[in-house]
Amino acid sequence: MKRIIFIGVLISTIFTQAQVTIEQNKHDNDIKLSALPYYSFGKGVGITSPDSLYQLNIRFRMQNRVTYLENDGENGAYDGQIRRLRLRLDGYVGNPKFLYAIQLSFAPGDVGEIREGENINIIRDAVVFYRPNKNWNIGFGQTKLPGNRQRVNSSGGLQLTDRTINNAKFTIDRDFGFQVHNMNEFKDKFSYNLKAALSTGEGRNVTGKADDGIAVTGKVEFFPLGAFTKDGTYFEGDVIREKKPKLMISGAFQQNNHARRTQGQLGNDLFEQRTMKSVLLDAMFKYNGWAAMTSFMSRTTNDNAITYNPDDLTESNYAFVGNGFDYQLSYNTRKNYEFIGRYSIQNVGSDIETLAPKVKEYSFGVTKYIWEHTFKLQAELNYDTLESFSGATKNNWYLRFQVEIGI
Repeated sequence: MKRIIFIGVLISTIFTQAQVTIEQNKHDNDIKLSALPYYSFGKGVGITSPDSLYQLNIRFRMQNRVTYLENDGENGAYDGQIRRLRLRLDGYVGNPKFLYAIQLSFAPGDVGEIREGENINIIRDAVVFYRPNKNWNIGFGQTKLPGNRQRVNSSGGLQLTDRTINNAKFTIDRDFGFQVHNMNEFKDKFSYNLKAALSTGEGRNVTGKADDGIAVTGKVEFFPLGAFTKDGTYFEGDVIREKKPKLMISGAFQQNNHARRTQGQLGNDLFEQRTMKSVLLDAMFKYNGWAAMTSFMSRTTNDNAITYNPDDLTESNYAFVGNGFDYQLSYNTRKNYEFIGRYSIQNVGSDIETLAPKVKEYSFGVTKYIWEHTFKLQAELNYDTLESFSGATKNNWYLRFQVEIGI
């Protein structure tokens, strides 16, 4: 109990520090790529050649966190780490219609463990775009697919310290291939975006696994009340304090043919390929400091989700099938203290119900925005309930403090 009180006092002390106010330059050098939404209150460090033949913008961000956690049947423990450390470069070469974006990750949690036979995961995005006008973006390379809202948004634009349990299991994440986006956003009238992708289906930084299966992804976004201020769908919470109600409703579908991994683009290798279908639905509302989000995610397979090692039938692995719902509500005060509550429920498919638990997650957070999402202090209390097929339950919880800073 003393540990919890100490962390609480530390968080409270830091949260009461003065807020920084920084004026944004009217000259906007942000290239704003629809396939790479990220939160940026500033525009990084920009370099343009004297002859205007190229432009380079440099950005970084990092997340440092400390967590006290207690899992059922285990002793409590502290965990301190650099959760994310990213470097992003973007700009154009020769003509502003030909754009590029590179994002590299360096934190251990981003790169992951180095395993024999697998590529290191430093490269997150490496993509080139052709943007003939403000309505069209055509991309080729490795970047995020047009999937669920929370995954498409940068991790720097989150209200809580991490995405939901359902995003962790059902997202379609990054892939290598082609993307086409048709953007039709207007300030105060009905707007819509159409997005499509044709990709390998193998995920990021994969080589030597060529096959005849591809992933096809499509997404539609509707804005019945007009577009959000400052691209407000690309970050959580109403830090802008929308003067008029804003609503977004979106749906995405992907079919990943002959997928090799347990979560399509993510996870460990399966012993047999499976064709996976994902449905991703989202809604977001913001007005006067209030923000609400809800989502539904699901994955199914064309065959039994469990695969077996043909050389040893006692060894198996499975595609993670099932569905989940997320509900999130928040209020941001005029002094930029935000209070966030989130509830998630995750249901596993019948194929794997004896192998994976049903999970419920409750989260409560407080965020102090010093420089909007690019410099903020976050505290989060999280409680999970895991229920196995036999009816046995486990209860885990953690208390976390995190600092996000970047340009």
